[in-house]
Amino acid sequence: MMRRVVAAVDDLIFAARIRGTAEQLGVRIDFVKSVEAAIESAGAERRVDLVIADLHPQRIDSFALAERLKADESLCGVPLVGFFSHVHIELMHRARASGYDHVLPRSAFTKRLVDILRGDLDGSE
Repeated sequence: MMRRVVAAVDDLIFAARIRGTAEQLGVRIDFVKSVEAAIESAGAERRVDLVIADLHPQRIDSFALAERLKADESLCGVPLVGFFSHVHIELMHRARASGYDHVLPRSAFTKRLVDILRGDLDGSE
């Protein structure tokens, strides 16, 4: 069965990188533009395998997303991965406090993207 990932990512460079890698791996990727769309997509037809979010301010509040996912009984077990610019270390702490399972600097996220999309999250913190 095809892996399914929801991504809350506005940055066009990262979105293109995620989309291209997902296509190479045969992973279905759904990009969302709101917390509501993310929750709806994660719970659609079959459960999502992973949620990825850019932790920098964008159209979607990535911290509200984490809180909503982790508060939803049917979605709280879905792994949640956030990435941030290494110079904004406060985002890492805030993400962990709001429920992210894995928080990585952008460089580490990019380096481990294949493993992350495959579901190999060990060592990705």
